[in-house]
Amino acid sequence: MKSADELRNEHRGIEVMLDILDGAAEKLRGGAPADFGHLDGMTEFLSVFADKCHHGKEEDFLFPALEAAGIPNEGGPIGVMLSEHRKGREFIAGMKRGIEAMKAGDRGGVSLFAENAAEYTSLLRQHIQKEDNVLFVMAEQRLGAAKDEELFRGFERVEEERIGKGKHEEFHALLDRLQEIYTR
Repeated sequence: MKSADELRNEHRGIEVMLDILDGAAEKLRGGAPADFGHLDGMTEFLSVFADKCHHGKEEDFLFPALEAAGIPNEGGPIGVMLSEHRKGREFIAGMKRGIEAMKAGDRGGVSLFAENAAEYTSLLRQHIQKEDNVLFVMAEQRLGAAKDEELFRGFERVEEERIGKGKHEEFHALLDRLQEIYTR
């Protein structure tokens, strides 16, 4: 299923960023100076790629299709995923507040960033496993080829409208650069 495969592939990139976040938080806690360009790039990736683009594809296209195919939202797996998306947004906002505090010279910003990063990475790792191994499998079982093609076309529109041409490639270049610095 092309649409589920695309979402799984995006998960692999998000997992790289989770490793980067862990490394950045560890370095900051160890007293390393903050590179605000890197930290802002991390939160931009999470806000734009992981949330607006990836979660947008799920929330605007996949989840409604699954609900129409009989998978419940309230009290079901879709509701759980939506709740976790909301929690993730709160943790991203917390990381951004931590970065702003560090920029203002408040050393407490390191803890704020690192704590929210740890909560986010823990949440997202579990969330990705549930989607890859449960929700996307349900999609593959319940949605036919025509619906898959419709979803895939919708996903392409999300890419164009929410992140724009070339931004996806910029984010992958960012992952490559930051991975060298924070995960080696």
